[in-house]
Amino acid sequence: MIQSAQVASKFTLFTHHAKTFPDLVTALRNSMLRAGVFRNERTAEEQVVQVLNFDIHLVKDFRGRRYIERITECIPVEDKNEYTFDYRKEKSLEGKLDKFMDNATMYFTKSTNRELYKYVNIMEYHDGTYVLTNPISEHNIKEMRENMDDSDMVEFDKFLERNWGIKVKPYDVAHGNEEDLDIFSKPAEKEEKKTAKRGRKPKAVTE
Repeated sequence: MIQSAQVASKFTLFTHHAKTFPDLVTALRNSMLRAGVFRNERTAEEQVVQVLNFDIHLVKDFRGRRYIERITECIPVEDKNEYTFDYRKEKSLEGKLDKFMDNATMYFTKSTNRELYKYVNIMEYHDGTYVLTNPISEHNIKEMRENMDDSDMVEFDKFLERNWGIKVKPYDVAHGNEEDLDIFSKPAEKEEKKTAKRGRKPKAVTE
């Protein structure tokens, strides 16, 4: 399933019985290890989180009602080069050793305890209604828009702006301008920057 999702399919849909999102990742990783596809846990987990975009979690309460409890997005964590060459600016040996130890600490942290993914709930069920809790990541918004027709894209863009204040610049992402990679603007953030200069509180984004 993981392999087919990586290479030969437009999308992959499957069911599972994990209670939490981390449990789902762990279960799929362990299945790949047992199948002999991978021998290294970290490598197997990296492959899993690259495939899992959204988890739609259903529950069944004691009354027998089955409903969607939450929709969770998986966000793979990119391994960025955060090392510095600040030691070159230091004049003393002690200063150079301090900067070197900073880089060494970062290296061992990345090697032993590096996060492979983060997960956030996009929507949750609370007291009989669904509540939007976190915006969809920009990467998945782009991927979703590339697979929509014009009418769906228009409605989706309205949904983004209405609920999260995310405004998409008016051009087709599927045939977008590669020079303009940042297609998103967030009115709330712009208003906050402007009003911060004037010393006033930003206005809340309303529907």
